Amino acid sequence: MIMYETERLILREWQDKDFEPFFVLNQDHDVMEFFPDVLSYQETIDLIAKFKNKFKVNGFSFYTCELKDTRQFIGSIGLNIPDFIAHFTPCVEIGWRVAKEFWGQGLAVEAAEKCLEIGFTQFNLDEIVSFTAKINTKSARVMQKLGMTYDESDDFYHPKLPKKHPLSLHVLYRIHKDQWHNTHNTNR
Repeated sequence: MIMYETERLILREWQDKDFEPFFVLNQDHDVMEFFPDVLSYQETIDLIAKFKNKFKVNGFSFYTCELKDTRQFIGSIGLNIPDFIAHFTPCVEIGWRVAKEFWGQGLAVEAAEKCLEIGFTQFNLDEIVSFTAKINTKSARVMQKLGMTYDESDDFYHPKLPKKHPLSLHVLYRIHKDQWHNTHNTNR
């Protein structure tokens, strides 16, 4: 089983016990505020199956994230290859979905930093991107804390949403492996 640790967290592949807390997370309107809608029971099952398949195909996906001390589920954080076409695809994105009781503790940043390390050192990726609805300033702040850079010319309308949808306009943040290595003083 794939598993990584940080100071406070464990990132690992999905297990059956993760379904219920992930379903609850996907039903939370605050957590899902910048997604088109909450996810149903079946949509949550399908999403976990998709994550598991991406581990088999790519070697990475969105991980289950839990507290190291208590093994409490806090959300899902990881790497993904988006399944849509945009000016920056094909690419690998980093993303997160964290239960609101864990917001403001730096856990998303801590887990995402580990995912960047995995992407750049284990999978030798050249660049990792992240994107969100332009109005989602909380996620944009996480991207900034990760050292990702933003260029307004990269803004795009998400191809899976109607252009007039309030979440359609997205920002794109990027980090190149050289940029990451320089800030983490690691060997190339």
